[in-house]
Amino acid sequence: MLERVTVPTLFPPPTYSHVTVVEAGAKLAFLAGAVPLDGDGRLVGEGDAVRQAEQVLVNLGEQLRAVGSDLGQVVATDVYVVSSEPSVLSAVWEVVEASGLSAGPHSSTLVGVACLGYTGQLVEITATAVVPDEEEGERKVEREGEVARS
Repeated sequence: MLERVTVPTLFPPPTYSHVTVVEAGAKLAFLAGAVPLDGDGRLVGEGDAVRQAEQVLVNLGEQLRAVGSDLGQVVATDVYVVSSEPSVLSAVWEVVEASGLSAGPHSSTLVGVACLGYTGQLVEITATAVVPDEEEGERKVEREGEVARS
């Protein structure tokens, strides 16, 4: 259903792919930007981009589960960080890598920006994911079981 491509004539990207191809007929979910707010709308991790990234990924996972998908089905993301410092962007990217989002690896863009929508917000992630049909989900579980047994 997914084909992730690293183009051999381009510089090899760290933990993401240049292109993700989705077979025609797949059900896709286009997610609004996940933000670092808790269930009551309070900002999590004020002033801390790493903590905000962690909350954003929790929220992104919730968005995906709500439509029958998960982090492993994400084909593309845009990661926005309020900073012009490469070290801050790198710290946020490390959180993304550790989350399982880069397990594909998926196609991604990491961008430093001047401002995001909520006061104090430092991180936002938009995503596109495949929503597997029930049959595909069952095959995935079977394949994972086979890997675990080997």
